[in-house]
Amino acid sequence: MAGEGGYRNPALAVDAVSVREGPRGLQVLLITRGFPPYEGRLAFPGGFVERGEDPETAVLRELSEETGIEGSNPELFAVRGDPNRDPRKHIVSIFYRVGVDADAIPEAGDDARDAEWIDLEGLVAEQLAGDHYSIIEELRK
Repeated sequence: MAGEGGYRNPALAVDAVSVREGPRGLQVLLITRGFPPYEGRLAFPGGFVERGEDPETAVLRELSEETGIEGSNPELFAVRGDPNRDPRKHIVSIFYRVGVDADAIPEAGDDARDAEWIDLEGLVAEQLAGDHYSIIEELRK
């Protein structure tokens, strides 16, 4: 049996999927990534689960750190785990639907360059980081 450091497991990340009704339809809360990979692209607020942290706690922490918005009631929405989804290493991400105050005004923090509510309809794949566009497509259904 391998010791604690003997396994080469994927890293675990979480992403917050928060939506609201905007003036022209559904809007989604996104950040603009401030660092590689995918620097300058839109992404759901998220990051790595820390050792000893519950993923549901992690998604609320990451949402707050990257947007300044407090979330609640995370519910499983999707899981993405393609070994090639991130150029850094194999990262499995749990996407949670997270409730937020629809009037909340996001403020970028942590490694986000910007954070804002964006109309769901106008988004195209080239604007988003990695496989996050697949989540946009799920929201449009």
